[in-house]
Amino acid sequence: MTAFDLNAEHAELRAGVARVCAEFPGSYWRDLDSRRAYPDDFVQALIREGWLAAMIPEEYGGSGLTLTAGAVILEEIHRQGCNAAACHAQMYTMGTVLRHGSAEQKARYLPGIADGSLRLQAFGVTEPTSGTDTLSLKTTARREGDEWVINGQKIWTSRAEHSDLMVLLARTTPREEAKSRTDGLSVFLVDMRGKVGNGIDIRPIRTMMNHATTEVFFDNLRIPADALVGEEGKGFRYILSGMNSERILIAAECIGDAKWFLKKGSDYAKERVVFGAPIGRNQGVQFPLARAHAHMMASEAIVYRAAALYDAGHNPGVEANTAKMLAADASWEAAEACLQTHGGFGFAEEYDVERKFREARLYQVAPISTNLILCYIAEQVLGLPKSYGEGRG
Repeated sequence: MTAFDLNAEHAELRAGVARVCAEFPGSYWRDLDSRRAYPDDFVQALIREGWLAAMIPEEYGGSGLTLTAGAVILEEIHRQGCNAAACHAQMYTMGTVLRHGSAEQKARYLPGIADGSLRLQAFGVTEPTSGTDTLSLKTTARREGDEWVINGQKIWTSRAEHSDLMVLLARTTPREEAKSRTDGLSVFLVDMRGKVGNGIDIRPIRTMMNHATTEVFFDNLRIPADALVGEEGKGFRYILSGMNSERILIAAECIGDAKWFLKKGSDYAKERVVFGAPIGRNQGVQFPLARAHAHMMASEAIVYRAAALYDAGHNPGVEANTAKMLAADASWEAAEACLQTHGGFGFAEEYDVERKFREARLYQVAPISTNLILCYIAEQVLGLPKSYGEGRG
C-alpha cells in the first residue's frame, strides 16, 4: 500500500476535518476577505476538535500524529474550500520544537499549544534585505547575563498579531567570526506576550489575499537565556529541517486547492448549458481540467512520499522542495482551468473562484520561489555549478 492511499485512518481524519469545514461556507470566507479579517472562529473550531494539536505528542495533550497525518488534515481543509494559512504554522514549526527543543521548553509550552490557550503561529526568518538568502540575515541576538537582547527586523511574518509565541532565527555570532558559512545563527522560541510595544513592534502588510502577514521590528527585546532552542550557532540546520516540514505541509494544501478547483470547474462544466448542451461535452473544456487532474495526481504522490520520508526520521530536502514546486504548479494549473471554465462568472465573488485563485497564486512564490527550488535541484541532485550567491560558478 502506498503512502498516499486513503486508508481507514486517513479517511476518518478527512471526514472529521470536513465536518468542521462545513460550518464555514464560502460566505464566511468572502466576508473575511472583504475586511481582511482573521478567521478566529475557524481557528477556534479547529482547536476545539483537536486538529491543530495533531502533531503534538500525547504526553503533552496532543494526538501524537505524524507529519503525513498533518498533511492530510491541511489538504482536506483546502479541499473543502477553506484556508489553513491562518494556522498552518502551528504544524510546520512543531518539527523544530519537537526535534530540537529542550524537555523544559516542551513541558512549558506544548500543553498550552495543544489546548489552545497558547498560539504558536509566527515564524520569524525572512528579512527585507536578505529575502531567501537566509545566511545574510541581520537580526542579532546578543547574550547579556541571563538574557538575550534581540535587535533587527523580519518581514512576511504571517500571523504575528495572532500568535503568543514565535520561532525566531537570529545571528548570535558575526558572520566573519563564524566557524563555517552555516554557523552562527541560532533559533529562539520567543514568548511575545507583553512584549508588543515593549521591544516588539508589529505592522500589518495588506496584500492581494487575506493572509494576515506583517513586518516585525525588534528593539532591544530581552528574552530569557533558556529561550534558545538547541545549541547556539546551529540554528540554520534546525531551520532547514523545519523548512522541509513547512514545504511538505504547504504542498499538501496546494493538492487540496487543486482538488477544490477541479471539482468546482467540473461541476460547473456539467451544469452550464450554452448552445443547447453542457459546456463540459467540449474537449476544449474537458482537456485542461483532465490535464490538471493528471498533474495533481502525480504531485500528490511526491507530497506523500516526502512526508513518509520525514516521518521516518530523514531530512528529505530534495523531495520536500520538489513536492512544493510540483504541487504549487498543479494547484495553479487547476485554478487556471477552473477560472477559464467559469468564464466571466469566475470573476464574480459569489462563486469563490477568484478568491481561491488569488490564494493559490501565493505558492508560486512562497515559502520559497520556484526558481530557487530549480537551482537547488540543479546543484544538489544534478551536480551542476552553483548559479547564485557566494561560490557561484
